[in-house]
Amino acid sequence: MREREALQRVVAVAAIIPVASGLFGILFGLGGLGGNSLAEISADSHFRYLSGLLMGIGILFWSCVPGIEAKSRLFRFLTLVVVLGGLARLLGLYLTGLPSAVMLCALAMELVVTPLLCLWQMRVAGQAADAAASSRAADAAAAGAPSP
Repeated sequence: MREREALQRVVAVAAIIPVASGLFGILFGLGGLGGNSLAEISADSHFRYLSGLLMGIGILFWSCVPGIEAKSRLFRFLTLVVVLGGLARLLGLYLTGLPSAVMLCALAMELVVTPLLCLWQMRVAGQAADAAASSRAADAAAAGAPSP
């Protein structure tokens, strides 16, 4: 399996996490915590909104899978959004204490896995650009034209 295909598969699988988590949050909200005060209802509304954003981020990562080597700009933007969210979560950890294991796993995805996937995507994009340049040079040489 080529590196590009491996990256596509890993991104496709990794994007399941934000899509599924976002969809779960949209559908079930904070219901597992109980209560129905105005503050809890408002927090539930905000949680569902953020879950929709999370699901959208996952869908956009999926949109990068086909032709992943040409999607650097979108991939980097999505990575920036995810890392900023992770930094906000890290600040919350500092200010309020240790969250659940699920939230710690999310933090690892946000601050470790996603940036590593972005670096991998940059590598694959660079390899594709080098291969395209070599191919153009070979075509130009075969046609008798000077190579750039």
